[in-house]
Amino acid sequence: MSLKPFRFGVINEQPFEREDWLAQVRRVETLGYSTFLIRDHLVDDPFGAQYGPIAALATAAAATSELHVGTMVIANDFRHPAFLAKEFATLATLFGGRVELGIGAGWMRAEYEQAGIPFDSAGVRIARLEEALQVITGLWRGELFSFSGCYYEIDRLQSFPTLDDERRPRIVIGGGRPRMLRLAGRFADTVGVLTSAYGTGTMVPRLDERTPDAVREKLGWIREGAGGRFEQIELSMIPTITLTDDCDATATSLIEQHGWVGYGAADVLAMPSMLIGTVDEIIAGLIQRREEYGFSYIVVSDTRIGEFAPVVRALAGR
Repeated sequence: MSLKPFRFGVINEQPFEREDWLAQVRRVETLGYSTFLIRDHLVDDPFGAQYGPIAALATAAAATSELHVGTMVIANDFRHPAFLAKEFATLATLFGGRVELGIGAGWMRAEYEQAGIPFDSAGVRIARLEEALQVITGLWRGELFSFSGCYYEIDRLQSFPTLDDERRPRIVIGGGRPRMLRLAGRFADTVGVLTSAYGTGTMVPRLDERTPDAVREKLGWIREGAGGRFEQIELSMIPTITLTDDCDATATSLIEQHGWVGYGAADVLAMPSMLIGTVDEIIAGLIQRREEYGFSYIVVSDTRIGEFAPVVRALAGR
């Protein structure tokens, strides 16, 4: 496995008023983070209120000079892929390629129902996402493009603006189960490995999804989808971070808090998505996770950017 340089993203959790929000975006860039990311949800629960991603990303990119902006992640069912391709091609053109398209099948049943959008089975949503990815990447080539699928029909459409390889947005896809991770392996530049279950329409924390063996199995599904391009893929995770001087006590407290029966502190500390310890211990843990699993792109909440900044200073670009 070829190791990728570390980079770090920040996911926006705090929709401050304009001036404070822009100051936060600029602070993310100043601290050395690579990307500023926005979720795509219509309801507050469970992540809190959020700005609309495309307008907010354009604002963030305009307020900075090097920071990349992206979605974590766009819900495919909320927008037709031809329009989404045009929006992101426009962002990439106007901001010199500093754009990443994170896209998923959509998963939160409540917002579908509240917005009056049919909530199809996971299989149908993933199949529709697969077609959408073919439409988006096809339109980005800038040629007359046609597509005939079960969910989308494109008839000799040429999208503007056209993109060269340097400006084409990176495609980011996350998943935790075989079908999504194999699809991510086929299409994504960056694959995020999830350690919770989302297929039922709610987020279900699953301890058995966090174990080292479970994560290795997930990486195997990505490899199956990617084939010969696996070495080109950047692997990402959104870890649970706890800065502490006592790893064992903190891990034990988490076990008691969550009722994780049958697990010890060592089991929790070995989970790839759990980062517990001092700054130096977390730095060492990230290096170990990159060597063992390949994770090099780490995303943290914007509520943690200050305390996590020493990790970014130590590892970004290495």
